[in-house]
Amino acid sequence: MNTKQQHTLKNAINCSGVALHSGVKVAMCLRPAAADTGIVFHRTDLDPIVVDGVVDGVVDGTVDRGGLPAARSGIATLVPARWDTVSDTVMSTTICNDAGVKVATIEHLMAALAGCGIDNVVVELAGPEVPIMDGSSAPFVFLIECAGLEMQQAPRRSVRVLRRVEIDEGDRRAVLLPSDGFSVSLEIEFDSAAIVEKSGFFDLHNGGFKRDICRARTFGFEREVSRLMDLGLAQGGSLDNAVVVGRDDEIMNEGGLRYCDEFVRHKVLDCVGDFYLVGGPMLTHFAGQRTGHASNNRLLRKLFSDPANWEYSHEVPQPSTEPMEHMEIWDRPSKMSGVIAGKIPGKIAATA
Repeated sequence: MNTKQQHTLKNAINCSGVALHSGVKVAMCLRPAAADTGIVFHRTDLDPIVVDGVVDGVVDGTVDRGGLPAARSGIATLVPARWDTVSDTVMSTTICNDAGVKVATIEHLMAALAGCGIDNVVVELAGPEVPIMDGSSAPFVFLIECAGLEMQQAPRRSVRVLRRVEIDEGDRRAVLLPSDGFSVSLEIEFDSAAIVEKSGFFDLHNGGFKRDICRARTFGFEREVSRLMDLGLAQGGSLDNAVVVGRDDEIMNEGGLRYCDEFVRHKVLDCVGDFYLVGGPMLTHFAGQRTGHASNNRLLRKLFSDPANWEYSHEVPQPSTEPMEHMEIWDRPSKMSGVIAGKIPGKIAATA
């Protein structure tokens, strides 16, 4: 792949599956889109709406694929996947457009699109939530590879972090640091003896997402199932689409874990999906302690709240050379805060 150029799919491809939280069966189609379209969800289960005499998504009886389907303000069934359209982060990432139309649980698909280098796609979705598949990004990576990639005549644009951006919420901390690529160091904490590996550093350059992250499944605890279902969540959850930790701290899934640190890796997968909502790759090292969808989005909102925090770049992301220790990240803020982009102690430099 020429990572300097944008990419879309060569062909449309379909799948269907149950939605994790709503429990409904949803059909989905990934369709090629023109350069600079970005990732856009199209709720095909909703009735078309006429705006200025044009039927939503239809021009002269055919769906407009020249960019966004009928990309006009007021089109109610289109939901752009951006950090500023995130409306809910309880147990998943949900986006919402100005008309109140929502798409939930987008993070695993977004992570697959990021990991495969897809910049432009229209996701047709016949329901309110992306199907959960097996709880990881691997089925979506398979679909993307089956559809094939097509290079486009437009440069790929990254968001480069220029200075330290941090949120501190007591027991939850997250920081973006300048880098020449994208890498993640993460610490998790759950009250379960089943979760032994609780931290890790991941370089996602040069196939790292597919090799190390994409098969990691979402997870939950048997003791929380009743409470979640009472809240209207996890209605479609099962051992087929989530790792479940039993009341005696045993892994209930046949075959056990896919990785000894699958819990950490899945949290990294979520980060990859959430951060792809910036509209392209990020040139940053992300470090998190007990973070989740809510803190990921708050961190992005803080990043974009000040133009001095970031800039667009057409540089090709570079691989990392070595991990940065958590102590260096959290206990030496003064050294990090004045760092120039790409010149970080610890030589963090990687890419998704």
